[in-house]
Amino acid sequence: MNISQTTFVRVDLDAIAANVRALAARASGSEMFAVVKANAYGHGAVPVAQIALRHGATRLAVARPDEGIQLRRAGIVAPILVMGYALPGEIVAVVEHDITPAITTIEAAHAISARAGALGKTTPVHVKVDSGMGRAGLLPEETVSFVEQISHLPHLSIEGVFTHFASADESDKSFTRQQFRVFTDTLDALRQAGHTIPLRHASNSAATIDLPDMRLDAVRCGVAIYGLKPSSEVSDAVALRPALALISHVARVRTLSAGASVGYGRIFIAKQPTTVALLPIGYGDGVHRVLSNNGYALVRGQRAPIVGRVSMDQITIDVTNIAGVQQDDEAVLIGAQGEERITAEEVAAQAGTINYEVTTSLLPRLPRVYAQGGEIVEIVHPLRE
Repeated sequence: MNISQTTFVRVDLDAIAANVRALAARASGSEMFAVVKANAYGHGAVPVAQIALRHGATRLAVARPDEGIQLRRAGIVAPILVMGYALPGEIVAVVEHDITPAITTIEAAHAISARAGALGKTTPVHVKVDSGMGRAGLLPEETVSFVEQISHLPHLSIEGVFTHFASADESDKSFTRQQFRVFTDTLDALRQAGHTIPLRHASNSAATIDLPDMRLDAVRCGVAIYGLKPSSEVSDAVALRPALALISHVARVRTLSAGASVGYGRIFIAKQPTTVALLPIGYGDGVHRVLSNNGYALVRGQRAPIVGRVSMDQITIDVTNIAGVQQDDEAVLIGAQGEERITAEEVAAQAGTINYEVTTSLLPRLPRVYAQGGEIVEIVHPLRE
């Protein structure tokens, strides 16, 4: 299978498989949700979900109902948890597609039970507890009463209860431990009230790696399954392999004379004769504009600085010191080429953001090319679906 696009995202499915196996081993017998929201952090939800389920994940998690429906339409039958809010109208689709919603309101619980009853089924739900994140979720003191009210609904099954850590990716774990105590106290209160909920989960990628004692019945791993560290403060207790490469090609090579400029705003002016290469990629693909006169691409195994303004569809790199660069040469903006590598973490630091945003910013017009065993096994072009 050949790739003919000039600019694309390459995803190493072997790396994702290895990361999932390593994280599942770290979870030591607990179930594992593979978090594939936001198009699997830019990597492609369906192929990532499929490979994760084959290598140790038992469940999937997404943020929105449509993300779960996409997975169902692709033939995935594993349990899918929607962690975010669903509008009343979306609840119908969630129930119809056998997707598990997270709920925090009585109204949603009644709507789920009613729709499930109309379809002759029982829908599992997970109850979210706010243990200190300060976003969605029931307060701990509200949880027992809420569970008691919804436990009597005939077509709803309380399968899980969960919380989300605010700072597990920081070296200081004191607030995470505090959140965990709040959550386990809530679980104890539920148990004392006669509610035994089979699936208790709190750990994200950072907690799975650094705090394996908090694994409970399941862990939810997102960023780490893609080979990205949750932060620089998280340990290397689990070896991770980056899965994503962002690849373009040289569209033109030319030499600027001293005093000539490149791109909008003329923010780069050559001080001496400068050879530049044009790459057909820009912020319309997800390359942050803040990388103007900042950051690098790899060409012929060497670093070439980005010069001039990042525009919607093109960037320019300085290849003066790289011999022999010519049209159609491969240019790597994230990933390895020869002995050199540009990581998503490096790009994030240059852009003043985090690696999560770097990969989730890669937009749909970039084809996703999936490789396994060193061979291309699938090409997904969202604009042609």
